[in-house]
Amino acid sequence: MIGGQAMPLAMVKPGDTVTVVGITAGRGLARRLTAMGITPGVNIRVVNNNMPGPVIIGIRGSKLVLGHGVSHKIMVGEVEVCPKR
Repeated sequence: MIGGQAMPLAMVKPGDTVTVVGITAGRGLARRLTAMGITPGVNIRVVNNNMPGPVIIGIRGSKLVLGHGVSHKIMVGEVEVCPKR
């Protein structure tokens, strides 16, 4: 993650965990991603990202495979960690 700014999921290195901050897609794709559980605020772990091939992610206890073009439309940011009390 560069300076805490949002970036496309396609740019995240394997093994990193990020938070979805937005989806820059049309209504159809946005609806499909929402149905798969990819919504703002959810954490995603990138399992594999062999550019320009598919991106494999871990989300909500499942693994999903996304095309590289689709992964460019999912904007992510750093995972916010709550401080321990």
